[in-house]
Order: sequence, then structure tokens, then C-alpha cells
Amino acid sequence: MGEYASRDAAAALARAQELGSTVRSGTKWYVWYQVIFGCSAAVMVLCVGLLAAPQGVAIGTGIWVATIAGLSVYSARQRVARRGFGRWHAGLITVWALLYLAVLLPGIFWHQGAAAWWVPGALVVALPGLIGGYVEARR
Repeated sequence: MGEYASRDAAAALARAQELGSTVRSGTKWYVWYQVIFGCSAAVMVLCVGLLAAPQGVAIGTGIWVATIAGLSVYSARQRVARRGFGRWHAGLITVWALLYLAVLLPGIFWHQGAAAWWVPGALVVALPGLIGGYVEARR
């Protein structure tokens, strides 16, 4: 009886390690997701702030909508998500939205067309995705 139990335990441990490896390698997609999200957010902010209205808003929004649609399809096709993914992703979106509003609202009212506002603002808006991608890659 002891021999079977230890064989079963060894098999269960091997299976758990295999599943853990599958999850780790299967969640690397989210690194790219976050980096693309961050870069696209920066491009959108630059378009809205530096290009003449309404073309800048149309181009920035078009790029943003296409990126989010593509990332949504991409993420829906992934087989694996890390434990706590939903909370992590919600945090990314929340921080991004707050930074986006902090750049966009003053920019529209007081800094329209000022590269000194919009270029650093675009970098700030990109940070949640870029930092999130770095942190996810290190896990």
C-alpha cells in the first residue's frame, strides 16, 4: 500500500509542476498585451494633443479603438491567465484611466498643441502598460 501511495504522490507532484510550467509559459502573452496597450495609449494622447482638431481626435480614437479591439480578440484567444489576473488587469486599467484624465483634461483646456505638455503626458499615460509589462515579465 505504501508503494502505491508514494507513486501516486510522485505522479501528482509531477503533474502539478507540469501545470505550473504551462501556466507560467502560457501567461507570457500578457506582457505583450501591456506593452502594446501602453504604446498605443501614448500614440493616442499625442494625436489628440498635437494634431489639429477634429482630425487629431479622430486619428487618435481610431488607433485606440483598433488597438483595444485587437487586444480584446488576442486576450480572448489565450488559454491561460495567471491567478489574480482580473485584479491586476483592473488595477492597470484604473491607474491608466486616472493618468489619462489627469493629462487629457488640463491639456484640452490649457495646453492644446503644446508639445511640452503632451509629450511628457504621453509618456506618463504609457507607464502603467510599460511598467506592468516589465513586472509581468519578471514574474
